[in-house]
Amino acid sequence: MKLLSWLGFNPKTMSIRTELTAGLTTFLTMSYILAVNPDIMGSIGMDKASVFTATALSGAVATLVMAFLAKVPFALAPGMGINAFFAFTLVQGMGYSWETALAAVFVEGLVFLILTIFNIREAIVNSIPETIRYAISGGIGLFIAFIGLKNCGIVVASPATFVTMGQWEPTSVLAFCGIILSAVLMKLHIKGAIFYSIIIITLLGIPFGVTTLPEHFMPFSAPASLEPTFMKFDFSNIFSWDMAIIIFSLIFMDLFDTLGTLVGASLKADMVDKDGKMPHLRPALLTDSIGTMFGAVLGVSTVTTYVESTTGIAVGGRSGLTSATTAVCFLFALFFSPLFLLIPSAATTSALVIVGVLMMDTVRRVDFSDITESLPAFITIAMMPLTYSISEGMVLGLLSYVFVKVFSGQFKAVSLTMYILAILFLLRYILT
Repeated sequence: MKLLSWLGFNPKTMSIRTELTAGLTTFLTMSYILAVNPDIMGSIGMDKASVFTATALSGAVATLVMAFLAKVPFALAPGMGINAFFAFTLVQGMGYSWETALAAVFVEGLVFLILTIFNIREAIVNSIPETIRYAISGGIGLFIAFIGLKNCGIVVASPATFVTMGQWEPTSVLAFCGIILSAVLMKLHIKGAIFYSIIIITLLGIPFGVTTLPEHFMPFSAPASLEPTFMKFDFSNIFSWDMAIIIFSLIFMDLFDTLGTLVGASLKADMVDKDGKMPHLRPALLTDSIGTMFGAVLGVSTVTTYVESTTGIAVGGRSGLTSATTAVCFLFALFFSPLFLLIPSAATTSALVIVGVLMMDTVRRVDFSDITESLPAFITIAMMPLTYSISEGMVLGLLSYVFVKVFSGQFKAVSLTMYILAILFLLRYILT
C-alpha cells in the first residue's frame, strides 16, 4: 500500500480496479501513436522499427514519471501534430536533416525545463481567465470527438464543403454502434463502460474485416534496437536564426497543447482547487519537459501530455495508479506490438466521442450574458476542431479575450501576463 500512496492513491475514495481499468482504457485510446508515429518518421528516412521502440519507451518512461512525480492520471507520448511539423515542415519542407530536427526538440525540452523550474509556465497557466479555462475543456471535447469521427470515416473530407458525411461502411457502422453501446453501458452504471466497448467492437470487427488478423499471426515479438536513432543529434545549425524560429515554434506548440490538455482534463476530473488552479501543475509540467528531452535522446519528436488521458478519467481514474498502468501497457507493447496494433479506429471512436460529450459540460459555466466573456470562449471552442489544433484554439481565444476587453474599456480585467502573452502570440504569427 505504500507504493500506492506514492502514486497518490486514496483507498477511501478510489478503487484499484477502477484505476487499472482507467489506465488500460487510456492506453487503448492512445495506442494508435504506436502505429502512426513510426509511419510519419519513416517517411523522412528514420528507421521505423527503432522509432516504434522509441515511441513506446518514451511514452512508458514519461508516463511513469508523471505517475510518481505529479500523481495524476495523465499519460504522455510523442505528440500528434508536432510529429507532423517535425517531419513535413522541418525536414521535408525546410530541408533540415532529422538529426538536426531532433537537436531542436532536445533544446526545446531543455528550455521548457528551465521555464518550469522558475515557475514561468505555471504563471502562464494561472493567468488564463476562467472563461477561457471552461472553454478549453469544451473545445478539447469537441476536438477529440471530431478526431474520432474522422478516424472511423463517419466524417470525411470534401472539396466542396471541406467536411461531409462519409459512406456507411463496416468501419463507420461499428464505430457508431460503439458510441451507442458506450452510452447505454454508462447509463446502466457499468464500471469501465468505455473500455468494454473498445474490446467488444474490436472483437466484432474480426468477421467484418475491420479488425485485421494477419496470416500466421504472432501476438509478440522482441523489441527492435534503438541504435539507428539513439542520440543522433546534429547541433551544427542550432544557433542560426531559422533554428531559433523553429525552436520557438516547437515551444509554442508544446506549451499550449500541454496547457490546454492539463487545464481541460483537470477541470473534468475535478482536480482543481476553489480558485480553479491545479495543485499538481508544476510537477506535471516538469514531467512534460523531462519526457521531451528523453524522447529526443531515443529518437522521437516532442513528448507531450495526451488529450486521450480524458478517456481514463471518464472511466474513473484519479491518481497516478492510472498513469502507472498506462506506462506498464507501453512497456508490454514493446513485446506485444502485433496484438496492440490490432485495435481499429472503429473501436476507439466511442471513447473519443463519449469523452467529448462529457467534457462539454464545463461550457455551462461560461457567462453568455457578457459578450466579452462569451465571444472568446466561443472562439476557443470553435477553433480547436476547425484548425485541428488545441494550441491554435487557445491562442485565438486568448487574443480575442485581450482585444475585446481592451477595446471595450476593461483594461484592468486583463492581467500583465496576458498582455505579454498577447504580444508574443502576435509576434509568433508575424515571424512564422
